[in-house]
Amino acid sequence: MEKKRSSFTGKLGFVLAAAGSAVGLGNLWRFPYLAAQYGGGIFLLVYAILSVTFGFSLMVAEISIGRKTGLSAIGAFQKLNKKCTFIGYLAAIVPAMILPYYSVIGGWVIKYLVVFTTGQADVAATDGYFEGFTASTGQSILFFSIFLAITAVVVLFGVEKGVEKVSKIMMPILVVLSVGIAAYVCISNALNGDWDGILYYIKPDFSNFGIMTVVAAMGQLFYSMSLAMGIMITYGSYMKKDVSIESSSHQIEFFDMGVAFLAGLMVVPSVVSYSGIEGLNKGPGLMFVTLPKVFNDMGPVTGNIVGAVFFVLVLFAALTSSISLMETVVSIIQDKFHIERKLTCLIVLIGAFLIGLPSALGFGVWSGVSLLGMDILTFVDFVTNSIIMPIVAILTCIVICYVIKPKAVIEEVEVSGKFHLKKLFNVMIYVAPILLLVILVFSVFEAFDITFGGFLKF
Repeated sequence: MEKKRSSFTGKLGFVLAAAGSAVGLGNLWRFPYLAAQYGGGIFLLVYAILSVTFGFSLMVAEISIGRKTGLSAIGAFQKLNKKCTFIGYLAAIVPAMILPYYSVIGGWVIKYLVVFTTGQADVAATDGYFEGFTASTGQSILFFSIFLAITAVVVLFGVEKGVEKVSKIMMPILVVLSVGIAAYVCISNALNGDWDGILYYIKPDFSNFGIMTVVAAMGQLFYSMSLAMGIMITYGSYMKKDVSIESSSHQIEFFDMGVAFLAGLMVVPSVVSYSGIEGLNKGPGLMFVTLPKVFNDMGPVTGNIVGAVFFVLVLFAALTSSISLMETVVSIIQDKFHIERKLTCLIVLIGAFLIGLPSALGFGVWSGVSLLGMDILTFVDFVTNSIIMPIVAILTCIVICYVIKPKAVIEEVEVSGKFHLKKLFNVMIYVAPILLLVILVFSVFEAFDITFGGFLKF
């Protein structure tokens, strides 16, 4: 007798779990530095437009595929059409590659949380602290392992008792902390008469717009909304038929954009207030290099408290996403090989640890290893986010447009109610592959610093 598939208890469980997947390091670490790098307010505007059109359509499509088939990525595409099975394998590769290096970054977050909770803001603010920590083999592996182990324990408890229960606890706390810290930063800046950072972040300046603004926003959309990596298909397979796919997608978008916006509001004005607009050029180092200096300047007591609360927030966000990544890999293996959950979790845990070791050591003993001019972690991030994910998204759209037809997705959405944005979906699902192809080309060219007579670089 076939074992009944696990499911979320209802809409709240699904939305919070899926939103937990969407809200992660992509929002709190990646979004602020990309917004800073690509024009602040104009990046925010472009991201919002892409999210409610392009992102919404892809999310609806993936959730519908999952619920329609009742399977994770590989099985889902195989059930739709056996010739499409390879797309499922491509989608499965993404979380399997992202989980290990994501856990390395999650380990960095735990390290900084420990530092601030033990009152060492001044230590974290010293020049070279981040580089010294990541270069330490023992510390890198230790905190990487702790983060990965916490993730595995939650996934071990299953969909309802693990993934859903933890999401219901973490997500409300995450939202409250986001609002609290963002409000604190804005009020502090306003009282000091310092509006430069806030205005740079929320006021669109169209002179900062360029093709790379769209490319960066689209790349962030995949990373942040958990698209094209099998997660939403997997979570859709756990979704009950009476839960609205359309309204759930809107709510997930709301969580994703809301937390991303608040994250930028925490980071960008703080950095500008501390070191001016030029301080925003730190890229990924904003969270681990610049922000600790900002917190330290608040004073020994305030700085340690605000820093600790901030990294608790980041840790919760990181864990909700890593849980979804591991759950997706576990679900794929279970669907494919029918192995019980405990053994599958152990296999995934060991595999993720081994695959993640090069990324953990890539800033220390293996710092001399360079792949296409990138360190190991950056290279894996580039391959997954800039190459594989756009390809998976393009192929998914093609399957929907020309194999199963958009009608199949629309019918699944309408099982639980009227599809109000059906016309938008019908347009975007055909337009999306063209946009995705452009994004894919420009992402690769940008990574290798190739220009089109000055068109690519601004």
